[in-house]
Amino acid sequence: MAALTLCLIIAAPILLLAFGTPIFMVFLTAAVLFAVWFLDVPLQAITTAIFGSLDHFSLLAVPLFILAGDIMARGGIAQRLIEFIMSIVGGIRGSLGVATIASASAFGAMSGSSIACVAAIGKLTLPSLEQHGYGRNFSVSMITATGVIDVIIPPSIPMILYAVTAQQSVSLLFLAGIVPGLIIACGLAIYVLVRARIKLITPAEPVRWRAVPPAFYRAIWALFAPVLILGGIYGGVFTATEAAGVACLYAAAVSVLIYRQLTWHQLWLIVLDSGVLVAQIMIIVAAAGAYSLLLTTSGFPALLVSSIEGLGLATWLLLLTINAMLLLVGSVLEPPAAILVLTPLLLPLADKAGLDPIHFGLVVTVNLAVGLFLPPFGLNLFASQALFKIPLLELYRGVVPFLLIYLAALLLLTYVPAVTLVPLHWMAGK
Repeated sequence: MAALTLCLIIAAPILLLAFGTPIFMVFLTAAVLFAVWFLDVPLQAITTAIFGSLDHFSLLAVPLFILAGDIMARGGIAQRLIEFIMSIVGGIRGSLGVATIASASAFGAMSGSSIACVAAIGKLTLPSLEQHGYGRNFSVSMITATGVIDVIIPPSIPMILYAVTAQQSVSLLFLAGIVPGLIIACGLAIYVLVRARIKLITPAEPVRWRAVPPAFYRAIWALFAPVLILGGIYGGVFTATEAAGVACLYAAAVSVLIYRQLTWHQLWLIVLDSGVLVAQIMIIVAAAGAYSLLLTTSGFPALLVSSIEGLGLATWLLLLTINAMLLLVGSVLEPPAAILVLTPLLLPLADKAGLDPIHFGLVVTVNLAVGLFLPPFGLNLFASQALFKIPLLELYRGVVPFLLIYLAALLLLTYVPAVTLVPLHWMAGK
């Protein structure tokens, strides 16, 4: 009976997802039904789990970083940042594509929202990319894949959720994400440069040095944003959650008072739009908290750990299995839901394998980032298809080379922990 119950606990959500049930209803329905019918858990415990999953100070950073990213994308900060990067692009083949990747990485250091990055960077760079012969399919595929760097380069919303679930330091996770994010960005840039030379892409115009100082002057407030956010966190001036609040205030002040690209009324509308997205994420967090309680009460995590231990898998094979599982889940679930449900299940396995929880947090984050544009269900694929009106089949083919680069970086990150841990040791003075 116990084995049947455990199977149903896992199978029921999959069945509900197959029928198109909203993800928060999947978790909530499964939690309530099995709590009452199979596990004899009082409904008050479900209610407590729902509210308890939201009662974390670190979670305040999620709505604040989402709001900051929206303000930066629509208030001129992202636009001026990209214009400055474009102004220093040299006249070599592929430099425009590299500038797009650099813009996404810089935007990621300010926001943490992947879809916001795809929308902001895509709308500003796609016309120039097409004009210089990159092709619409390749350009949109590059923007789609590059947009998920926002999930890896801090500040990262999935990292915050992992930190809350695994009871780890948000600041340490942010610090550990810098090197993997830069490695992926460099890999993408090298591929773009090589492809541009093979395809004889039209070079960008040579740098006009007289145009660089004015572009820098216009972008100086935008360039200061990541310095303020990350410098404040790592300098010990404020926590990651407080940094999110500072980012909102800074973005609002610059957009309304300095750039004057937003009015106070428009800023209020952005707050409302961000509130809708925040509500969608937080209701998933709450429902996933109830489902996590169900899993814990059922004894499934302990059974999973003991079952995998019984297989006697070598550490490298165990890590490969975890990666494959995370990639598949990440392609059908949004990162918040996937992290909140899978972290309690996989963390004991990682601990048994001797993995540092910070390192494992980066493995989880990068896997779910790749899942965002993994065909056929990756969320960024559908976002790009809606934004840029490109057929999904063409997009599926276009993202394959970028997917291979991410997977190579993921393997490096998984099997070489120093990629994430060395910066932590350096900061600790070890």
